[in-house]
Amino acid sequence: MQPIAYRQIEGRSSAYYALLGGLVLFILFGLSAAYYMEEHGHIVTGMNNQIVWGMPHVFAVFLIVAASGALNVASIGSVFGKAMYKPLAPLSGLLSIAMLLGGLTVLMLDLGRPDRLIVAMTHFNFKSVFAWNVFLYSGFFAIVAVYLWTMMERRMNPYTKTAGFAAFIWRLLLTTGTGSIFGFLVARQAYDSALLAPMFIIMSFSYGLAVYILVLLAAYRWTGRALGDTVLLRLKKLLVVFIAAVLYFVAVFHMTNLYFTKHHGIEHFILVDGGIHTQLFWIGQILLGSIVPLALLFHPKLGKQRCTIALSAALVILGGLAQMYVTIIGGQAYPLELFPGMQVTSSFYDGVVHYYTPSLPEIMLGLGGVAIAGAMVVFGVKILRFLPESLENQIVDPHHKS
Repeated sequence: MQPIAYRQIEGRSSAYYALLGGLVLFILFGLSAAYYMEEHGHIVTGMNNQIVWGMPHVFAVFLIVAASGALNVASIGSVFGKAMYKPLAPLSGLLSIAMLLGGLTVLMLDLGRPDRLIVAMTHFNFKSVFAWNVFLYSGFFAIVAVYLWTMMERRMNPYTKTAGFAAFIWRLLLTTGTGSIFGFLVARQAYDSALLAPMFIIMSFSYGLAVYILVLLAAYRWTGRALGDTVLLRLKKLLVVFIAAVLYFVAVFHMTNLYFTKHHGIEHFILVDGGIHTQLFWIGQILLGSIVPLALLFHPKLGKQRCTIALSAALVILGGLAQMYVTIIGGQAYPLELFPGMQVTSSFYDGVVHYYTPSLPEIMLGLGGVAIAGAMVVFGVKILRFLPESLENQIVDPHHKS
């Protein structure tokens, strides 16, 4: 492979400032939504005593999971020694930090009183997965920052593989912790499964890579830099593997639940009679988020076109949001089974399916987190050398024949 030259983007065009200004505008919308919910209370949202995790959590968990997966591109180059992925590594690290920051910002602002974060950071109950995640998230920032330093500072290059291996292990722990938040909730029949931890890991690979592909395509198209088909087709093949793996884990998860009689109720709710949750599962997550992208990417002609690859990545992201909605909201909508085999009714809605309608402030807060991640990436590639000047085929692939 030829030596790779990295360079910042100029970022002086009106289009660049329009993009950055649009992202800042959405950040302001998100902050305004957080202020509105803090002033009026969560009564102005669709959340209630039954569904306490709403649309902000859908965005936040998606961003956190995708942040771990976005670093997978860097790991393939540093840990597994695939030379073609090494030029893609700095952007991978930047994207992972940006999305984690965006996701955690949404979670913090949804607390109602963000100052409570100080309590969470100073008082720990180590029987709680949430306490573990305080260390996992902060450790991820530190390790990825060091990882980026070893990649971008020439004298630190000999330590890149070690830092990359540490980041690889840490991000697996981080995603395992995120999945375990749900897997350890034995009271909720939609969760209560050890499969959720590995399933969240493979979900992170798929979501993170889809986001990375879109960002890479946009960055090189808008800056006029060369992006060869060799890199893009390699990423496409990797995305196909991850989409198929997510489908496999989802199938195993639901088949495992169907094997146990106590989970028949929640499975019937999600798969057959759950209203919007069933529709999002089959249409959003399975059809549009998995089957359609696989069909497009496997097509002998369409699968090689950049617009098709971009569309497939966008569908994977939308399918991922649908999957997060079904997992988080659908899992809470189904009533707790306090007395198995008994019918329970009370003034507290025991035994009743709970309904939830996202409010505009919740959606704006979630989009504000996405905008924070986007703004960090857009500004980061302007001030630091995260992008190679060229990713032409003959540069990234020494065996390429023009």
